[in-house]
Amino acid sequence: MNLPNRLTVTRLVMAPLFFLIFFLVDFFPGFSPAVYAILLGLFYIVMELTDLLDGKIARKKGLVTDLGKVLDPFADVICHLTFFTCLLAVRIMPVWAFVLILWREFAQSFTRMLMMGKGKAMAANIFGKAKTCLYALTCVCGFGLRMFLVLSFDEKFTSVFSTVLTVLFALAAFSSVASYLIYVKAIVKSKALSGMTR
Repeated sequence: MNLPNRLTVTRLVMAPLFFLIFFLVDFFPGFSPAVYAILLGLFYIVMELTDLLDGKIARKKGLVTDLGKVLDPFADVICHLTFFTCLLAVRIMPVWAFVLILWREFAQSFTRMLMMGKGKAMAANIFGKAKTCLYALTCVCGFGLRMFLVLSFDEKFTSVFSTVLTVLFALAAFSSVASYLIYVKAIVKSKALSGMTR
């Protein structure tokens, strides 16, 4: 297994560990908030860095593999849904935003499998890039709010922050669904799946 794929696997292994770390202060009420913040931030940063590096290294070094083409997007979905599940569980992420993103991610994975079966790639679009940025922003802000609540920050401040975060979640869900619909429109227009037996 080459380096990019190892980085991707590292991300997959870290996802359940992140989930456990996220709830440390719930399992152990006396757990140090400072240590909790460091662990949470460190795991998130490493997971995001491996996501950034695996693709860059693969393209730069000519290490793009069939396994990597499948493994990388799968790891992305697992990591993002892990992050959002954590935020949903502590009532930071709205249920409706989570469900929209969940449906989109599964639909995207299914469509990607269909396209790969035909040897076709799905081109990126502006909403897809916006979705990626908004996913990262909502996660960072969501984990920030989690820390504010753990540290019992001013209630008025956390309430305003929570409202702003809800707007960000709405934008993330919208861009997520919009990017998928644009993919589907492009696929229908190209007739890439027209020859598929039914």
